Amino acid sequence: MTTTDNRPPEGMYYPVSDHRMTGGEGVYLYDAEGRDYIDCAAATFNLSLGYGHPEVVAAIQKQAEQLIHVTSSFQTGPVNELVDRLVSVSPKNLTKVHLKVSSGSGANEGAIKMAQAATGKRDVITLFRSHLGQSMMMASLSGNAFRKAPFPSLLPGGLHVPDPYCFRCFYGQTPATCGMMCVDRIDDFIEFASTGQVAAVMVEPISGNGGNIVPPPGYFQRLREFCDERGIVLIFDEIQTGIGRTGHMFAADHFGIEPDAITVAKGLGGSGAQVAAILTNDRLAGLDAHHHSFTYGANVMAAAAANVTLDVIGRPGFLDNVTAVGAFVTRRLHALQERFPQLGDVRGVGLMIGVEMVGSAGEPAVDLANAVAKRGMDHGLIIRTSRYGFGNVFKIRPPLTMTLQEAELMCDRLDALLTEVLS
Repeated sequence: MTTTDNRPPEGMYYPVSDHRMTGGEGVYLYDAEGRDYIDCAAATFNLSLGYGHPEVVAAIQKQAEQLIHVTSSFQTGPVNELVDRLVSVSPKNLTKVHLKVSSGSGANEGAIKMAQAATGKRDVITLFRSHLGQSMMMASLSGNAFRKAPFPSLLPGGLHVPDPYCFRCFYGQTPATCGMMCVDRIDDFIEFASTGQVAAVMVEPISGNGGNIVPPPGYFQRLREFCDERGIVLIFDEIQTGIGRTGHMFAADHFGIEPDAITVAKGLGGSGAQVAAILTNDRLAGLDAHHHSFTYGANVMAAAAANVTLDVIGRPGFLDNVTAVGAFVTRRLHALQERFPQLGDVRGVGLMIGVEMVGSAGEPAVDLANAVAKRGMDHGLIIRTSRYGFGNVFKIRPPLTMTLQEAELMCDRLDALLTEVLS
């Protein structure tokens, strides 16, 4: 039985909005009353090509008529093609693709298993505020205590270290004075807080849920050297940054780094296909398939959608447009920052942008960030905040197909929203 009004079903386990959505196209989502919203979060940051991209829809329809799914023990054309395509667009050291996963959490767990198997070590270093995923392993490795609070049985072996958060440096330094302490001091954590057997460092190149923290220049070069000197595997969680979000296919390209593995999901599906992958170098190859293989991994229909997504994002000018639109939005946000001191910091790369809300003394203003998100829909904007509402950053990550005209309308609506909330 389906409800016809805006009340959620009584049996709904989790809370949902009173808004009932009925359609979407490009950057727009439409509700049952016919109102349109610019989705500044691209659903859950996974609609890289927006709602209902016609080429993705056509690929799904065509593949559904032929073969929706087959066990990943067999070859199929779309899966074979996706493996080749991902190798061709990834950093040149990444030569293997594991597709037997169907979520970002599963991809991250698999990369960690590969690192542990390859090194014979167990500990995993992650950053403060890191998200990484929703499974029990990923919740255990998350850099947020509130995500672990309800669960008495967490997985051991996680080691959390300060993130490269220059706006609120853990060590009280500035980029000019720190000497990259957020990398060098990891040795202290290893010596005094680990088992001494570190298999991997897993980082989001730009923190997704943690506040859109962009590391300073040189951070990843130093981290790469740190890992190489100690035989530690470096894994980039690019679930949110990958597949064009930064104006490059991967954030690894933007930062000029070759990690040992990259995990991808979300945006690889284009308009919502559920697909994920682990890209690795030869060092991490060889984990037996039965150690990490999921029923809906290597789904044929999802692979067909992913191939079309890579087609679209790889076309001449597409990533240039992401960069140009992102720069335009950032300029508009900086102009708003001059009017509203509550916008403490504007940071981002491409169309992965965050705005940190602050109080009169520069303290984190969580309530303000949540107020912006809550009132956003009144102004035709869907906005998400950091750390599941516990953070003070609101995020601007619309579909990568956004035009300059759509970006201008989004910024005009945001101007009106901030004027209402902050004036």
